[in-house]
Amino acid sequence: MPLKVSFELSDRDLRYFRKKMREARAGAKAREESEIIESTASLLEEMRGKNAPDFVRERISKLEVMVEMLDDREWNLSGPDRTHVLNAMAYFAEAEDLIPDAIPAIGFLDDAIMVELVVKELENEIDAYHDFCDFRTLQEKVRGKREDEITREEWLKGKRSQLHSRMRRRRRTRRSRGRGPAGKPTPFSLW
Repeated sequence: MPLKVSFELSDRDLRYFRKKMREARAGAKAREESEIIESTASLLEEMRGKNAPDFVRERISKLEVMVEMLDDREWNLSGPDRTHVLNAMAYFAEAEDLIPDAIPAIGFLDDAIMVELVVKELENEIDAYHDFCDFRTLQEKVRGKREDEITREEWLKGKRSQLHSRMRRRRRTRRSRGRGPAGKPTPFSLW
């Protein structure tokens, strides 16, 4: 019989997680980008090998999207946008967790909480990336049906540019208003 456990993070709890993220970001400045990505991928691999609870698995798997965003050559995330995602992944590159991963059932709980907070912070970036992937898939399905279409690379470049701009605009708007993508106040910000 499943058991549902809910909890709410207070402002004090959120300040604590912000502090941990700032510490992780400071430590990540000395690391290469590839090391941050590899550490995050290792965490994903380690989690797959453990018998982690489903609620942890669901959240940790969201890290895969962030790794994909950085590795996807056609998405071509660069500059401050790339740094933004890397900064969000900094916590997962740290060797020491708040709760050691080796503790059965709850070892990935801190990672799951941080993923949830990071995903909220990167909602615009993740939405834009999903839109790009959907667009790319659609383009691949219709490819070759018209001779006058622009090249795939030109099409993807145009869509990528449009989505990158939208992502930045939404991020700036959200920060200036102190509101999240759905217009709700943002109680937590990593930046």
